[in-house]
Amino acid sequence: MATAPTRAFGWLDEQRRTREAAGLVRTLRPRPADSPLLDLAGNDYLGLTRHPEVVEGAAEAARRWGGGATGSRLVTGTTELHTCLERELAEFCGFEAALVLSSGYAANLAAVTALAPHGTLIVSDAANHASLIDGCRLARGTTQVVPHADPAAVRKTLDAHEGPAVVVSDTVFSVDGDQAPLRELAFASREFGAGLIVDDAHGLGVLGAGGRGTPHAAGLAGAPDTVATVTLSKSLGSQGGAVLGPAHVIDHLVNAARPFIFDTGLAPAAVGAALAALRLLRREPGRAERTRDVATTLHRLLTAQGMVAARPDAAVVSVRAPSPDEAVRWAADCRAAGIAVGCFRPPSVPDGISRLRLTARADLTDAQLGEAVRVIGAAAPDEAFSAASR
Repeated sequence: MATAPTRAFGWLDEQRRTREAAGLVRTLRPRPADSPLLDLAGNDYLGLTRHPEVVEGAAEAARRWGGGATGSRLVTGTTELHTCLERELAEFCGFEAALVLSSGYAANLAAVTALAPHGTLIVSDAANHASLIDGCRLARGTTQVVPHADPAAVRKTLDAHEGPAVVVSDTVFSVDGDQAPLRELAFASREFGAGLIVDDAHGLGVLGAGGRGTPHAAGLAGAPDTVATVTLSKSLGSQGGAVLGPAHVIDHLVNAARPFIFDTGLAPAAVGAALAALRLLRREPGRAERTRDVATTLHRLLTAQGMVAARPDAAVVSVRAPSPDEAVRWAADCRAAGIAVGCFRPPSVPDGISRLRLTARADLTDAQLGEAVRVIGAAAPDEAFSAASR
């Protein structure tokens, strides 16, 4: 006798109840164009998203090329603007070539899947971004996760493997804002003939000379065994992503990376905005240093009040919260007082510790920073302060 059919997607109700019990329900919160909140949650590190030149770059590209790319890059989706951005981005960051994709997420999927075929060992940092993790899952190679920022563990893992290998890591980790030991990772990779793939989403525009990125600062830009991915949606105030590396690697991605081959090209407006932002950064390299100064000031003011904040290596400053519920309440109270802050909870945080995530911007004033820290401190739960400060 046939059993009664189960309700389609009925298991979603149990999943929601589990999330509710853990305080992990997420909701979308549309923001108005003229939000009165002081933004310490977004990733507009250089304050360029609304810069007149960046906005005009987007508008002019849309007027000339239209609202969309019209197809994949290999069909009709490559405009002269795409190739111009690729050329200037590669030159700025110190790499031989670049390939623009529709998002930073797609750039990571493309790089990892295309450069780690069957038989390849992928050595992945435990704190890597979800896009790198998903790239590892989709790749045909075998992934070995190693402890966070541990070159010795990378070397030990590579030593136990025979055959091709790649080491995969963020350059600046998005949760605590700490920087990977890139030089040490490069030494370990080269010792065993492995390639190095690094995600510089949070380094471009902030680290390196004039914001040229973390690989540039580490002396790895243009190295034959190093590939970097970047996003255009943070420091460059636009949308999209890119892979940077040796020309023959980029040529391989054009022919083998499915997230590039089968995806519609990045919209011309986003390309125009990113190109305008990149040129502006060339003229105003001090924006990168100012962003780092703002992050350092945020950390100093927060810890002076007794809060437990991670020391920033780039633009991200995280402040520990005692629980997911407290993190949500804390962020909501800050918002009610006029300050938008990020709220990171499991599973977004690999160590399971909830945080407020603050992002530095080059255009924030010292007065705004002081007010933001005052609000954050006033709204903080008692458990957010170190024992020594109580």
